Amino acid sequence: MARRSSESDKDRSNALNVTGRFQSISTRPADEFRRCTLAAGAVLWRGDPAEPDTVEVALIHRPRYDDWSLAKGKVDPGESLPQTAAREILEETGHEVRLGKLLGRVTYPVADRTKFVYYFTAKVTGGEFTANDEVDEIRWLPFTDARGLLSYDVDRQVLDKAAKRLAVPVGTRLLLVRHAHAFARHTWSGNDDVRPLDKKGRRQATALTDLLAPYRPDRIYSAKPDRCVATAEPLAARLGLGIESDVLLGDEGWTSAMKESKKRYRGIIADGGTPVVVSQGLTIPDVIAWLSAEGRLPLHEPEAKKASVWVLTFTTDGELTGADYLASPLPVK
Repeated sequence: MARRSSESDKDRSNALNVTGRFQSISTRPADEFRRCTLAAGAVLWRGDPAEPDTVEVALIHRPRYDDWSLAKGKVDPGESLPQTAAREILEETGHEVRLGKLLGRVTYPVADRTKFVYYFTAKVTGGEFTANDEVDEIRWLPFTDARGLLSYDVDRQVLDKAAKRLAVPVGTRLLLVRHAHAFARHTWSGNDDVRPLDKKGRRQATALTDLLAPYRPDRIYSAKPDRCVATAEPLAARLGLGIESDVLLGDEGWTSAMKESKKRYRGIIADGGTPVVVSQGLTIPDVIAWLSAEGRLPLHEPEAKKASVWVLTFTTDGELTGADYLASPLPVK
């Protein structure tokens, strides 16, 4: 007989937020409940969405609970949620991944705590499964078969959301970053373009490398101000990428040459892949509003806190189909 899981009540008492093409992670998600356990996971997939019959997803079997579920795990100290998702997938399945769309979150009680699990899509980029203490088997299955094997209905709903998102092939996933915290403008007497990051900003820039690395960026762009370039530098160093700076990507270009600025952004999107663009607080909300209006994805009064990230998903034709807002790169625990 199957052993009763400590999570076995999650089908009877849960709350799902996996609807809509816009999702977000707040600066301190654990503050919503007095006793909260944060976790992250993913719908791990392989194949080519342009050929739906080739797409398979991975389910894990946990011998401790004798159940079939999606890969996930608790946040370790010092981690962001994207970090946790990528690490847990590697530990449980042996696979390296590129994170994609944030699907949303599931909350349910476990003992005397509330568990928050944030789920992403994650495409396999390498690695190989080896049975371990936590997971003794994984199975690669088409969505329909995976749905039937899952032990929990709440996981089926997450899987259904992933199937819907993967049904539209992705051409570009743009990581639009606001520069990290800099010295206050009123305390700086020199050229504003050379106003540097302060201590908090340097910490944020370092944290951004851990937040963004699981998305596997393939090129980095920056607006001209030094604080934008400095925000991108730790990530560029870790990934071994250069930084292409352009006045058209920041406030100066956006306000003085909007047509050319839009063309520049459209060019980056048209090139595909996973580019990072570090920009500024005036430009980012306007760019989000412009792209969301064209993509029929209404985003009203988009935020852009310092060092925040917008993960923008576009079709191969350049239409915006999904948006995730990550309010802070700093650890959630």
